[in-house]
Amino acid sequence: MHAIREHFAHEAPDFDRLITALIPGHGEMVHTLVRVLPFEASTPIRVIDLGCGTGTVAQAVLRAFPTAHVTCVDIAAPMIANARAKLTGFEQVEYVVADFQAIELPGAYDAVVSSLALHHLNTDDDKRALYARIYNGLNPGGVFFNADVVLGSSEVLQRVYLAQWRAFMQRSVSQEDIDGMWMPRYEAEVRPAPLVDQLTWLTTIGFRDVDVVWKYYNFAVYGGRRS
Repeated sequence: MHAIREHFAHEAPDFDRLITALIPGHGEMVHTLVRVLPFEASTPIRVIDLGCGTGTVAQAVLRAFPTAHVTCVDIAAPMIANARAKLTGFEQVEYVVADFQAIELPGAYDAVVSSLALHHLNTDDDKRALYARIYNGLNPGGVFFNADVVLGSSEVLQRVYLAQWRAFMQRSVSQEDIDGMWMPRYEAEVRPAPLVDQLTWLTTIGFRDVDVVWKYYNFAVYGGRRS
């Protein structure tokens, strides 16, 4: 996690530009994640954003739910600084510089959201353990939605997914950077799990209405509700 923290700290000033160049449909992904939060716009919900980055998801949540209280958590202080700047004018925001694996989830959230962060968990056991903590950290009827990198359910599908991802990046990223920087980073730091497995984990933990609400090859938005 130290290397990941350093990379994000270094990339923080240019992160928003990079993310749109590297992630297909990033804006639509975020819009969908927020759109499926099952609350009235005026409801004063409590939300925690795990791995908030520069605050893009938190900003979308606050625009959709102006009375929400949002806790932004990120491991990199420069990312939190960017989030503070982006969320200027929203008073009901708390900022926490921490590893989201180590923070308390006290069972009082209406929504837990995350975007392009949980894939950094090293093992499937780590992911399942965090999903269970998230479940226990939700109010009854609360929801968890994650926008993240996923694996295909077969090697054939995964090859197609990666080819399509490369094709997307080639529109705005040089082949040299794709082969020399971004794909090596993906292989070294990203630990995605098959989407179908993660849906099973969520269901086994106790989530209801588990579903995939958006997908583009190896990127997906998925989650469920605590009963």
